Amino acid sequence: MQIADSIVAITGAGQGLGRAMALYLAERGARLALIDVNAAGLEHSVSSCKKFAAEVRSYDINVANEEAVDTGFSQIAQDFGGLQVLINNAGIMRDSMLLKCKEGKVTDRMSLSQWQSVIDVNLTGVFLCGRAAAGIMAESGEGGVVINISSLSRAGNMGQTNYSASKAGVAAMTVTWARELARYGVRVAAIAPGFIGTEMVAQMRPEILQGLVKQVPLRRLGEQEEIASTVAFILENDFVTGRVLDIDGGARI
Repeated sequence: MQIADSIVAITGAGQGLGRAMALYLAERGARLALIDVNAAGLEHSVSSCKKFAAEVRSYDINVANEEAVDTGFSQIAQDFGGLQVLINNAGIMRDSMLLKCKEGKVTDRMSLSQWQSVIDVNLTGVFLCGRAAAGIMAESGEGGVVINISSLSRAGNMGQTNYSASKAGVAAMTVTWARELARYGVRVAAIAPGFIGTEMVAQMRPEILQGLVKQVPLRRLGEQEEIASTVAFILENDFVTGRVLDIDGGARI
């Protein structure tokens, strides 16, 4: 697939990796539908992409709401005349230990709301957006590409029962969809980033940041553009499907 003139929807495009991917693709001529519930961040992303003379529109869609997703993606297809790419990037973190004990008694535990909020956005949101986008692609007869954003944490990470479970689910859905949707010309792949230098990571305390870097054999954080360039690789290589690409500098949990 050629990136230039392709119609690309990106969820979670109001900041971080979502914005970085949008900018990378805008510079290469993609037509962008940027999705987020963060209005201010979304406006910033749109204005930044327009510097490359890209066609870009914004959409306030709650990815965890079925009606909002189906209506929103129908509107995207109507506005752009179709949809060829979805980057399922939206995600949240609500870290907590499963439980904590003191003197033989449970003193704290991950709440159901902490669990459910992450599953709703990171897993159900990916399902809903993937289903809506794939339906548009299949009906067009021209196929397309779905790229899901998983995580190094899909293998399990302390304090992230909810996040790790959601990202493992994303990886599993990626393989399943690739097998199911190939008959319609839809390729599906995932990227599992390691420790990336996003705004959130940059605000960590120095000692925590140093601890993260020590876990990476290359001894540095990944750059957001390195994730964006992986998106471009998946789009441009028509034989890539059903795979989760670890972009983590060699780190393993």
